[in-house]
Amino acid sequence: MKRGLYRGLFDLTGKVAVVTGGVGILGQRFCAGLADFGASLAVVDLDEKESAEFAGELFREFGVPSIGVGCDVSNAQSVAAMVERIEGELGPISILHNNAASKSSDLKKFFSSVEDYPLETWREVMSVNLDGMFMVAQAIGTKMADRGNGSIIQTSSIYGAMGPDQRIYVGSEYLGGAINTPPVYSASKAGVIGLTKYLATYWASKGVRVNTLTPGGVGSGQNGIFNELYSNRIPMGRMAQADEMVGPLVFLASDASSYITGQDVMVDGGLSAW
Repeated sequence: MKRGLYRGLFDLTGKVAVVTGGVGILGQRFCAGLADFGASLAVVDLDEKESAEFAGELFREFGVPSIGVGCDVSNAQSVAAMVERIEGELGPISILHNNAASKSSDLKKFFSSVEDYPLETWREVMSVNLDGMFMVAQAIGTKMADRGNGSIIQTSSIYGAMGPDQRIYVGSEYLGGAINTPPVYSASKAGVIGLTKYLATYWASKGVRVNTLTPGGVGSGQNGIFNELYSNRIPMGRMAQADEMVGPLVFLASDASSYITGQDVMVDGGLSAW
């Protein structure tokens, strides 16, 4: 046995990582975690200025090459331009965290009931959460497969794997408004898990691994009632902290998970074990 052999499996030095939704609540932590382990970072989000500013913070903090790229993942031309720019500036992409998601342009419509859910809102969310997930994986995964290596991690949700308990939403609010888990969110996140399994088996012989990272509830503006009701459903008795999602991501991105593909890694405090 050689000292440092296993620790080195987590080292991402020299690898280029792309994180879509990179300036979101979790996205910033994901970018920081990958940079902390040595990866060069492409921070991808809708607002290029915001992405570039955060990429600058990553460079100053971790000393790794970092760029911010504006991209609408629901637009095929935007996705193609994003991939071309990243590989032109940073080099071949070896890690993709397919993390971008949308609550639509209208939160009130997004949280509509099943009976009244607007089709235009459904299609708007699906265009990012599922169509965009596929287009980014297609554009980058194809290049990875041609080169014979790569790791793709796609963010889903516990509600892509199970139905939401409607009781936790009684009196619950998000940023001051009533909330629920809408049908389009569950359907789109379930689609992510299915897409992961498909791509994992499709590209397995090409050296590309594809896995799903499925977070449980993370505190991000919900009121105390929601926090309490949700926490009562969790074996560990609390909501997740955003930083608790980073370790599993680094594991899936690194060679430490070299024989893992097609899996849904649930970071949910035990909720799915009930």
